[in-house]
Amino acid sequence: MIELLTPDAVGVEPLLSVVVIGRNEGERLTRCLESVRAMADIGGPVELIYVDSASSDGSPERAAALGARVITVRPERPSAALGRNAGWRAARAPFILFLDGDTILHPRFVADALPELARPEVVVVWGHRREIHPEASLYNRVLDLDWIYPPGPSEFCGGDAIMRRVALAAVDGFDATLIAGEEPDLCRRLRAQGGMILHVDRPMTGHDLAMTQWRQYWRRAVRAGHAYAEVAARFRHTDTPLWDREVRRNRIHAGVLLLSLLIGVLGLLRGLWLLPVLVMGLWLVLALRTAGKVGWKSRDPLTRFLYGLHSHVQQIPILVGQLGYVWDRWRGRRRGLIEYK
Repeated sequence: MIELLTPDAVGVEPLLSVVVIGRNEGERLTRCLESVRAMADIGGPVELIYVDSASSDGSPERAAALGARVITVRPERPSAALGRNAGWRAARAPFILFLDGDTILHPRFVADALPELARPEVVVVWGHRREIHPEASLYNRVLDLDWIYPPGPSEFCGGDAIMRRVALAAVDGFDATLIAGEEPDLCRRLRAQGGMILHVDRPMTGHDLAMTQWRQYWRRAVRAGHAYAEVAARFRHTDTPLWDREVRRNRIHAGVLLLSLLIGVLGLLRGLWLLPVLVMGLWLVLALRTAGKVGWKSRDPLTRFLYGLHSHVQQIPILVGQLGYVWDRWRGRRRGLIEYK
């Protein structure tokens, strides 16, 4: 068990600050904070900070009861980046572990990952995030594979990661103007300064996606599209562009898929049954092709097939998110937080 500092502790410097962000996470937040308290000893004191984004479910009181120092932010435009910045800037430790309030920390992750930061070039260490209940819905089952990345140096991390505080300070932390895509943006700037983002082959967190509806799936993909477009536009004319290729590829990919759907619908309306059959065949071939490429992510053929189908279906709402960003920019507006839970 760790030595958890109380919020009013003075004269003791923590080895690690854990920054948990959340908004109306309810029992998921309790589960997250309890997993932090239960992690293996890391050889030094731990500071626990919870940053709340104007919850209405009593989350700040829940966190305080579990020994966390509570910071409340009430911005006009909430973002995960803003909450994380508030947390690490208030933290006192040389290493910061960021967690989302809907995750559960693996008890051995920090103890096993901290030694990696003994290498001065390593500024971020992250492990495997997996769904807690992949059996709860098809969405959970499929999107669980989205979290799987090969180990080794990587271009970016997700929302759960251990970061070197001095490296965060050197790039002024997360960009709080982004409503999504803040981790790849941060990692881009860290890598530009010579830092390494290291993905280790160890369990890190369990995640509770809690996705049961098509509307949630659609909004999540729209948010991803908005992030792609906003981040790509910001760095398009720099020496280190980010997501330019993904943006262009999505536009072509989604355009082809929408055209195929239009051809299939027109075929049905005109009684040309061969056209919708060919369209269905095209989608089937695409899904099977992708399923074959991700064999290393899952041994289950049905899960791989569903994931293959998802990888193409999601291109359409991603394009919608891209177009939404372009439309907002043309009108001089800024999109607020896109929530899917």
